[in-house]
Amino acid sequence: MQAPSPSPPAKLNALAGPFTPILSKTPTKPKFGIQTRPEKGIKRKSKKTILIPQAPANDQARNDDRPRQPPSKSSGGIPSPSTTYLTRTLPRPTSLPVPRRILVILDLNGTLLFRPSRNHPSRFVERPHARPFLNYCLDTFRLAIWSSARPQNVNNMVCQLLTPEQRGRCVVIWARDKLGLSNDDYNARVQVYKRLSQLWNDRHVRDSHPEAGAGGRWDQSNTVLVDDSFEKGRSEPYNILPIPEFAGLHVEPPNVLPQVHDYLNQLCHQADVSRYMRENPFGLDQGYRLTNES
Repeated sequence: MQAPSPSPPAKLNALAGPFTPILSKTPTKPKFGIQTRPEKGIKRKSKKTILIPQAPANDQARNDDRPRQPPSKSSGGIPSPSTTYLTRTLPRPTSLPVPRRILVILDLNGTLLFRPSRNHPSRFVERPHARPFLNYCLDTFRLAIWSSARPQNVNNMVCQLLTPEQRGRCVVIWARDKLGLSNDDYNARVQVYKRLSQLWNDRHVRDSHPEAGAGGRWDQSNTVLVDDSFEKGRSEPYNILPIPEFAGLHVEPPNVLPQVHDYLNQLCHQADVSRYMRENPFGLDQGYRLTNES
């Protein structure tokens, strides 16, 4: 059943250029930029092989010289994807005749913005295109925010990026207190994990599905987590869209969020996004240009 189409988003600023919302009756190509990541030459994995992608070696030590410690058993320990989850990712991806809404979960610090100083916890530098990207996500998908920062820090970040009206349109805005950590781990430098099953089983999140009344559910077929830490998505490794950590404008790769925008548009056409992401993982195109760039 086709999800109801949203009203067209407001025109983006000149940096992004105007584009057509993806949820139209006729599938459209992404128009945030003039190029998208090519899919030619992709090597497909055998259906009989289950490969779990590994986190980068430096993923355990971010913005701090101290390595992160693994979470305790009382916090759930280190998760692994279930056999049921992995088995479901094995069939070849198939396209839908009409694009649909998906659930997009966004991280904050390191993904959409950067805190340059711990002495000024409410001052942040925004990643290029962060606000038009958020506007588009709100207009086109179901948007949730989930950060491993403490609630007050999450509130500071969200208040900088979103208006009160926009915050009210988010499915949920979750912070560190939603990670299932013990009291000791909550206050320690431990590696945390965003188990998507916890979010899928939340009553408010379940009710946000466009077809919730008819039994529609959010699950691995229609959910994507955008985060700068691949390890945080370990329990559902083919539902995480990892991007480079944003640590300031001087080291920023070109046009990260516009390329995420284009990839999310492709996922709207997929019957199961975890199958598509398993065979076509996200990657940055260094030659990517926006329509108004030379």
